[in-house]
Parts: sequence; structure tokens; C-alpha cells
Amino acid sequence: MKKIYRILVGFMVLCASNDFHAQCNANEAEVIIEIVTDNYGYEGYWQLTPGGNACGVGTIVTGGNALVGCNGGGIQLQQPGGYGNNQSFFTDPVCYTIGSSYTIHYVDEYGDGGFQFNVIVNGFQLNNFQGTGEGGAYTFVVNEAPQNDVMALGWINSTFVDSRYVADQPHQFKLAVFNKGTDTVESIQFQYSIAGGTTVNSSTDGLSIPNFERSVVTISTPWTAPATGIYDVTIRITGVNGVNDEFPQDNEYTIAYEAGPSRPDILNQYLTGTPSFEVIANSSDMISSPTDLDFHPALNRNELWVTNEGTANSGGTTVTIYNAGQPNQDAQFLQDGNAWHFMSLPTGIAFSDNYNFATSPGVFNANHQPTNPFTGPTLWSSDPEIYAQPSGGNGSHIDMLHQSPYSQGVAWERDNAFWLMDGYSGDVVRYDFVDDHNPGNDDHSDATIRRYADVTIGRDPQGIVPSHLEMDESKTWLYVVDHANDRVIRINTTTGTSGPAPQMPQTEVVAEYSTVTNYTWETVVNTGLDKPCGIIVKGNLMFVSDFGTNEIITYNISSIPATEINRIETPAQGIMGIALAPDGKICYVDHIGNQVVKISPAENTVGILNAENTDSSISPNPSNGQLNIYPKPKAETAIELLNANGKLISKSTYNEIQRIANNLESGVYFIRVNQSTAPIKWIVQH
Repeated sequence: MKKIYRILVGFMVLCASNDFHAQCNANEAEVIIEIVTDNYGYEGYWQLTPGGNACGVGTIVTGGNALVGCNGGGIQLQQPGGYGNNQSFFTDPVCYTIGSSYTIHYVDEYGDGGFQFNVIVNGFQLNNFQGTGEGGAYTFVVNEAPQNDVMALGWINSTFVDSRYVADQPHQFKLAVFNKGTDTVESIQFQYSIAGGTTVNSSTDGLSIPNFERSVVTISTPWTAPATGIYDVTIRITGVNGVNDEFPQDNEYTIAYEAGPSRPDILNQYLTGTPSFEVIANSSDMISSPTDLDFHPALNRNELWVTNEGTANSGGTTVTIYNAGQPNQDAQFLQDGNAWHFMSLPTGIAFSDNYNFATSPGVFNANHQPTNPFTGPTLWSSDPEIYAQPSGGNGSHIDMLHQSPYSQGVAWERDNAFWLMDGYSGDVVRYDFVDDHNPGNDDHSDATIRRYADVTIGRDPQGIVPSHLEMDESKTWLYVVDHANDRVIRINTTTGTSGPAPQMPQTEVVAEYSTVTNYTWETVVNTGLDKPCGIIVKGNLMFVSDFGTNEIITYNISSIPATEINRIETPAQGIMGIALAPDGKICYVDHIGNQVVKISPAENTVGILNAENTDSSISPNPSNGQLNIYPKPKAETAIELLNANGKLISKSTYNEIQRIANNLESGVYFIRVNQSTAPIKWIVQH
């Protein structure tokens, strides 16, 4: 199956000195150049010359604003003419000799680049060039694209990170690949080896990667690390669509995996008893008005990152707590050199498994100009040799996008893809930075932005309490705290239809900016919340921190609307973000008390609750003693009634338990339908 580069009816054809060629000779190939403009089409001028010639020497084709010319880069005269904004233009198809070289000269009158040039040979894309700065020269050789050729790009977004964390369980490697061939890639054959050891063969089928597109492919045969340590993993592409790759020189990639323990699931222990609280960092560690926290994905490091709010003009800061909560704990306070722009009033932080992290600036305009909304998520490397280090004057950030003013929280999905709550529009927005642009640079052109606009989310009108987000473990449902409406909603991120997105007054060139509508969304909780902020979702449990009551509220989300099953009363003065530590315990930041606190479950809990297995619900809850269980148990089913400490009170049939329940005193109880399911918390109030 082949993907042909199709030029839509109605495109604009550039003036060219060559005549149209319907068919090329055997030693020739048909070449078309697509020019994609940015928001300022009039700024660009370009020429095609024989390979290596200077601009203006032997010119073959020209396009754009002739008033700019070869020497107009950076003059900023804003001369009218040239192309329209954000449009595609194509040259006439011309036959050129195979093996000959040509140079595209691009000149940008303002000096900020933006045009993209795609070289299409015999209907398939062969090269592309992104114009930057005042312009530049890009030389290509005319060749026919091979039929089957896949390039191993490695791990998308891992420019500065040569390792990823793998827990002590079966792991499937992922590899970013790029289809340079003409055939759509439907299957790829792989080999991988660990530290030069035994080679494992694998094949991934069911793919559909067209010409000149890339994808992240999961290798089907899993691997389990035998012990904690660093492992060099080499992956090689051995075949494409069942045949040999025609250009095997770029088929191999090696990365170091950091293996360690997985995070234990102890959340059910928080459903009963009185927990204890331990302050693991405070103002002496430079914790100051913290808003959120997240742990480094390499869990064996026990490395905690906290965002401090700071001021809009100075920007926020981070505190990295090494060996968090341990006797040898150490804290490092850092601020990026351009935090005033890239981390101004940060409302959230979220790590990716590639060791990058994103923050969500809570300002209207990252340049602190009152006219145009212009800010959004920032991507950072956690590498101490990069983060908060000098990079030539534009901060140490490795990417930033600007379509979500008053960003209210950030959640990680995969690679460098994150979700944001847009406090300006009330939308939820998915940002994929794709590849980062290196520290301090500003190329955003490969990014994709998808705005989910069916449901409106409201931010805190006082601008104090953020609204955080969390992806579930299946990467299907996104849970969003809607602060202004005192509720939590969720969005099925696999649903919806895509259409054009409204442009902000001040925009940037990206690969895709779209609006998704008609997606599935549900209200998870809309009662019992005061000023909700932070959120944790794991299995059938959801924890929400409430700034208004300083409680952490637990819900059973096995059915929607969710059922409240517990409240943890914390000593916080202003609880905000919550996160799970490597040992599985809940941690939170106290925005007013300037603390980071770890919560340990009550010592008398014995893990009798297993929310993963809960498949029943109780109504009403709270209750005056009336008990209904759904679905209704069979007549012979044994129902257990337990007290708040998990001690068995009675075990009998459904009808008998109903009779006993009517005579219970006010308090907290648990109902277990059978021994294979989790007890459900039931509150009796007379």
C-alpha cells in the first residue's frame, strides 16, 4: 500500500521558468516543492538554485515577497506583498536529473524564521526544511524514495536523557520510528539485546505509518530486569512489512534503562483508621507558597520536586528534595534565569517517564503585557546540568507553547504530551511538544495542540487555588478538577472529532492546532466539595484535596457518579497539590503553611480493603440505617458487616443484614458482599 502526496484542488501554483512535464525520462524524477507559511507570510522570500550556488546565482524558481530579496533578512521594514498567512503553495512539477543537487535559499525579513519547505519527489516526500532566524540555505539531492525504509529515531523527546526507568515487572520497549519509504508501514521486525547479551526477536503488526511520518511503536516481546541497576538496551529494526529494510544504516538505537522497584499500592489502607502526618520539608528548605509536587519517575532515587509560586515578575522556583523523608535528605532550591516568562506563577508540575517535566504558568501573558493572552505549558529537563543553568540568555527551558493563559494544572500522558486546564477559555487542552528544541531555543513548529471545548471548566475567580488534572492508568480517562463549579469531571480522550481551532490574538507556528468536539465526558463528583484542587487517580480510587476544608476526600470511581468513601482531615492550612511517593504514601503541599507533608496510613489497618475488586455499590450512603446493595446479591450470598476497624460484626444473608443494619448506631461501617470483593465504606447517621 502506498501513500501518494496529494495536492488539493484550488492550490496556488508558483510562477516558474520551467514548463510542465507530464512524464519524466528514465534518469529523471518529478520534483515539487511545497512552501508552508507562518503567521506572517509577507516576511518570507525564497529561491531555488543549482546545488551550492549563492542566492541570486543561476536562479531556477523564486517565490514570496520579492521586495525582501536575497539580502533582506532581518531588516524589519514590513514591506507588503508575498504570500498569505498560514497557507501552502506548490511549485510546478519539474523533471530533474536523479543525483543532481539543488539549494533552497530562504530569507526572513523580520528575522524570526517560520517558513517550512517540503521536497516531494515522484509524489512522495523526500526532505523537509524548517526556516529559522533570518533564513538559510538548504541543499537536497534528487533521489527516488525507497519502497521500504524505516529509520530508528530512538525515543521521541529524549534528546538530553539517555535513560528511562523500568520497574520490576515485565516491560515492553517503545521505539520512535520514521517512515522514509513509499510503502505504508504495516509491520516492523525487531531484535533487541541487553548489554550485548542474547538477541530477542520480535515483530509488531497492525501498524499504519504513511510516508514521511513517524510513530512510537511498542515492541511486543517484553523484558523483565533481573535486578536493580543500569542496563544498556540495543534495539535494531531488521525488517519492514516482512522484507529487508533498504537502508539499514539508520536502523539501530541504544538507550540505558534504569531498573528499580515499582510503587506499592497501599491506598486502600487510607480508607479506615486515623493516619499520621510527617513534615518532610518546610521554609528552612526554601519551601515558599508551594502549589504542587511530583516525584521523579526513577522511583529508586526518591527525588521529590516542588513548585513554589513566587511572583509574576520574578517567576516561580523549584525545590528538589533528594532522599525525601529519609535521614540523609537534602534539598536544592533553584530558579531558572528566565523564570519570569517560563515559570511565572506555576500552578502545577508533572513528570514524564523520559525524565522531562512540564509546568503550567498561571499568568495571562508570559511577557507580562496586558493586551494579548499569551502563555501555556513549559517543558524542562530534570538533568541538573541543564535545568536552571545558563543557555545563552533564553533560560534553560527546552520547549514552551502559548495557547493557554492562566494555566491551572498539568498532567502527563506519554513522552512529551501533557494535558492542561486552560483557565482563560475554560477548555481542557492537550499539548504534545514532540521533540524539544534544546535549552533556550524557540522552535515550536513540530508541536500539536488539541483544544477540548465541549465542557467549560472554571478557575478560581480569586486566582489562588489551581485546578489539577490526572490521567488514569489506562491513559483513556482524563480526570479534571473544576474548581469554580466544585466538581470533578472526566474526559474519554479516545473519543471526539477534530476541527479547526480558534487562534489566539498572538500565535505561533505549530504542526497542528485543532479543536476536538463531540467527545465523551462525565461528571464524576458534583457534591461535597468546597475548593477542590489536587487529584490522584489509581485503580478504582480517586483522592481529591480540598483547599476549603483541608481534607483529602476519597471516592470509589468503579461507577459514575463516584461514591464518597472517606475523608482524611489534614493539619494543613491551605492544602493544594497531592502526589504518591515511591513507597505508595500520599504527600501534599501546604500553600499557606509552607510545608510538604507525607501521610502514613493508620497502624491498625491490615489491608482488608482492595478497591480494585469492588464491583458493588451501596445506597443510600450516608444512610439512616436503610441498606440497599447493587446489584442485588443472590439469596445464598454471605454478606459481611464490619466496624470501622475492620472487625467482623455479622455475617449473614442479605435480608438478615438489612434487619441488623436498621438497628446500628451512628458511625462508620464496611459492607463486604463476599470474600473476593472489597468492603465498601458505609456511613450511618441517625
